[in-house]
Amino acid sequence: MEGISQVAAKTAEEWLADALPRRWTHVRAVAAKAQRLGMLVGDDKDLLIAAAWLHDVGYAPDLVDTGFHALDGGRWLVRQGFHRRLAGLVAHHSCASYEAAERGLAENLSTEFPREESPTSDALWYADMTTGPDGQDFTVTARLAEIRERYGPDDLVTRFWQKAEPALMEAVRRTQERMTNQPM
Repeated sequence: MEGISQVAAKTAEEWLADALPRRWTHVRAVAAKAQRLGMLVGDDKDLLIAAAWLHDVGYAPDLVDTGFHALDGGRWLVRQGFHRRLAGLVAHHSCASYEAAERGLAENLSTEFPREESPTSDALWYADMTTGPDGQDFTVTARLAEIRERYGPDDLVTRFWQKAEPALMEAVRRTQERMTNQPM
């Protein structure tokens, strides 16, 4: 019997590998990092890895609805019968509530998907935000700089990260503390 992370890996590959190869490279590296972080989340290891595989599925061209990948991905996962907790982790990954606010979708996001604050969500944010677009390892500071450079100073993405950075840094700090307390 396949675990949810194996199903998630196949699903992500189906929707991202051909359509968005660079995004697929990023997703594969995030999932590999989540695998290494799995010991930090106990029984949620498979869920963390599944969320890492699926965190960017909402970018798939055929799945875009609102243009906000986190919400589009979460909604699609629910329609496909994935567990709501997994869909919520995807919908809220990496400070998505800040981007939702910039896009006028904050109420939709918060109503449809409760935000989870847990070692699992922290580890997902850490894995995503310490992995570059080509799968390279970055510090979170370097990743934010890369995003700002890629999108430019006036883009919505740059604006939301200016507001979201303290929350992201706190999630990263908590994950790093857990890593220190449980050597990997």
